[in-house]
Amino acid sequence: MNGGRMSGIDYWTFFAEDAKRTGSPLYSRISAGIGKDEELKALCAHARIGQPHANMILAAVHFLLLRGNAHRLKRFYQTVGGTSSAETDDPFPDFRDFVSLHRDAVLTLIETRVTNTNEIGRSALLHAAFRAVSNGASQALSLIVIGPSAGLNLIWDSYGIRYLRNGVTAATINDAAPLVIDCELRGDRTPRVAVLPRIAGRVGLELHPVDLSKADDRDWLRALIWPDQTARLARLDRAIELFMMRRPVVRTGDALDLLPEALAEVPSDQVPCVYHTIAIYQFSRDMKRALEDLLVVAGLRRPVWRISFEFDGELYILSAIRYADGIREEKRLASSHPHGTWLEWLA
Repeated sequence: MNGGRMSGIDYWTFFAEDAKRTGSPLYSRISAGIGKDEELKALCAHARIGQPHANMILAAVHFLLLRGNAHRLKRFYQTVGGTSSAETDDPFPDFRDFVSLHRDAVLTLIETRVTNTNEIGRSALLHAAFRAVSNGASQALSLIVIGPSAGLNLIWDSYGIRYLRNGVTAATINDAAPLVIDCELRGDRTPRVAVLPRIAGRVGLELHPVDLSKADDRDWLRALIWPDQTARLARLDRAIELFMMRRPVVRTGDALDLLPEALAEVPSDQVPCVYHTIAIYQFSRDMKRALEDLLVVAGLRRPVWRISFEFDGELYILSAIRYADGIREEKRLASSHPHGTWLEWLA
């Protein structure tokens, strides 16, 4: 959704509540203020079709602050050294003043950029999901990711995972990895951690790929991190270093156009596995139907797996879907925080 209403709930009210629930009091208060400001909402409406208005204006402002702007708003942004709390002091007046002073620069970013968020915390979910799909089988997986942004979750198996329960380690995956991601477990179930599936191929399909060799693209990716969550920013920078050492293939173009060829290229002794993490919300209803049809058809020739982590209207749900012989079988694996901060395993 962009900036209208969502199941009867005002978009900005929903975003403010969701930001508060997922750990950003700063963005919760700012977005609540934008929701009452017709001028700022009109500015957000310049975003490209399909781009979420809140993310675009918030990232645009964060980008300019990361680039060195010294406006007093920075006192609320921990990523640039701010120490003021949005829970005790309202950041919206300063935010509005910043946008007013730098309207042209903010507008240009809103009009030309897209939400390339690449949250590697979701790799904690992917580790569990791909183990569930492979189930210890010897056949290798060939990965095709839709909307990988910079591609950092294409190398999910490069990261170690530490699953915690009540702050105590419950299970680990490759805790000697150069980057280890913490994920808190909810409920009494623990995802599978043994037997890493063999990955024989991987490719990303991205309409607006991020070129990590360019400082401008790296800074935009960093700007999409919420500024009161500095640990995510440090983790992102480390993941970029690891990606630059491996550089998996990310093809530029519409995923629906590129997907048939990517599926056809998978050798017969490998299992095609398409996946996406909070990307399909930008698809229209027709595009979602076309994706479904593509996978059903591909499954007529051989089984195809799909790992989906998307918002279902109430929760962020991790699912495994198998397409074979015209039949679609879906299993809910987990619910999770959108950034992978916590996971409730259901399978």
